[in-house]
Amino acid sequence: MIKSLIGATASALLVLSPTTALVLSPTVALAASPVEAAFGNTIVSTYPSGRSTKLWLKRDGTYDAQRTNGKRTAGKWTLKGGKVCLRQTRPASIPLTFCSTVPTGKVGLTWSSKSPKGEPLRNRLVAGRG
Repeated sequence: MIKSLIGATASALLVLSPTTALVLSPTVALAASPVEAAFGNTIVSTYPSGRSTKLWLKRDGTYDAQRTNGKRTAGKWTLKGGKVCLRQTRPASIPLTFCSTVPTGKVGLTWSSKSPKGEPLRNRLVAGRG
């Protein structure tokens, strides 16, 4: 459902290391979102080394993420041109936005993408906020 969502930050996730997010109106996220299946579930992105990150999108246009080192981040997300864009707001960081293609699907969906640093990622949408 989210292409490279979890390598959001170059050092963390998303899709991707979580977290670099984009600031747009939360109402954008509410209308029949292509990421609907992600709400209430977890996007897990795994690097070739086996380390992984987790991303949790919320309907209000915000997200929480867990980096490969276990540290938590948060930010804002939006859809832009068929991509999910992330911008980290906590902890404060360089104001970068990372966008990734959004495949449609449901829990169990897997897809390949790249992290903000260009590393290959294997992503999967898993049930619940695990």
